[in-house]
Amino acid sequence: MRPSPVRSTHRVEAHHADHAEMHEPLGPDDPLAPLPFNPYKGNRGVTRAWHALKNSLAGFRVAIRVESAFRQELTLAAILLPIGLLVPVEPVARVLLLGSVLLVLIVELLNSSLEAAIDRISLERHELSRRAKDLGSAAVMVALFVCVMTWVLLLAPLVGPLLSRWLAALH
Repeated sequence: MRPSPVRSTHRVEAHHADHAEMHEPLGPDDPLAPLPFNPYKGNRGVTRAWHALKNSLAGFRVAIRVESAFRQELTLAAILLPIGLLVPVEPVARVLLLGSVLLVLIVELLNSSLEAAIDRISLERHELSRRAKDLGSAAVMVALFVCVMTWVLLLAPLVGPLLSRWLAALH
């Protein structure tokens, strides 16, 4: 026997009412609530890419001007990137050499942005602020370790024989 259309519609309405009771409307603090309109997010296509490029270049300028650690790592990159391009290694090894240097710069930029955001929230000393900054610093240290390890492991076979010949010539 087929249910009448009235009964079927009533069941659907009851289901929607039950569903509405289970899920309250999303509040402003709910992470699933839609974000408010952002006038800076309206660009599309080439315009969006152009604005993103301008913001990225502004970020580089700020990092160079304000962050001494970034300037130091950028100086290191200015030395290592040309060496990484010129050293006679396989293409995959070249990518690892160059990528490990760029990884240090990326992690330093992220660490600097994290520190700036924490300082924006409050300059007072707080355990969670210290922990976040320490974690960002640890991430930079890991990236530096990866860079050193990559360069040593990939260039040791090339530099090792030259170094031993040079040391033998000194004696």
